[in-house]
Amino acid sequence: MKKKKLLKIAIILLIICITAGIAALILNAYIKNHTKGRIIDAPEAAKLNDVDCILVLGCGVNPDGSLSYMLRDRLNLAYDVYTLGTSDKILMSGDHGKTDYNEVRAMKNYMMNQGVTEESDIFMDHAGFSTYESLYRAKEIFGAKKIVIISNTYHLYRSLYIAEKLGIEAYGVGVTDKYSGKEYREFREILARDKDFLKCIFKPEPTFLGEKIDIHGDGTVTDDEK
Repeated sequence: MKKKKLLKIAIILLIICITAGIAALILNAYIKNHTKGRIIDAPEAAKLNDVDCILVLGCGVNPDGSLSYMLRDRLNLAYDVYTLGTSDKILMSGDHGKTDYNEVRAMKNYMMNQGVTEESDIFMDHAGFSTYESLYRAKEIFGAKKIVIISNTYHLYRSLYIAEKLGIEAYGVGVTDKYSGKEYREFREILARDKDFLKCIFKPEPTFLGEKIDIHGDGTVTDDEK
């Protein structure tokens, strides 16, 4: 009898796991299909009107302060989108939760070295600790209503979905994922899409909010070294 009971429990658990897995895949497919039409290329982004800013999502800085290859490629693409005239404002959003780790500083420095001559065009969001928080703060702190998101293409589906649910008109220009560990990132992203699908239902506030900053103003006000 004990073995039969354990077998029954095992079957129930297996059914639950299979059902959860199917639900996760359905949600993942829905988010991708729902947002894929808003993934465009740089020339198409340049044809958009009244774009408040180009939002660059951070993704990692090495211990020596150098950019990860993925972040470097995102910034190179952002520079192309910026120079094509899509928007005259760039919002760098990343993790600056510790004094010895500052994604947005590294991002700004790189863009200035690339040739962004107007420092006031670059805004720094020091509390972009996640995709959801970056987009929430882009709207609520910086007042962005229409944006172009720069990230890796696999990440744009989720970013665009979150933006829509937060009331932001968003388009995405993506970097192709050509780095090692691609399969792991694809799997992790499925789980992340499902997690943020639920988060967008409840819309929790991010870790930090704060005073509003006009995205059409002077970006140097966000520079913690000024």
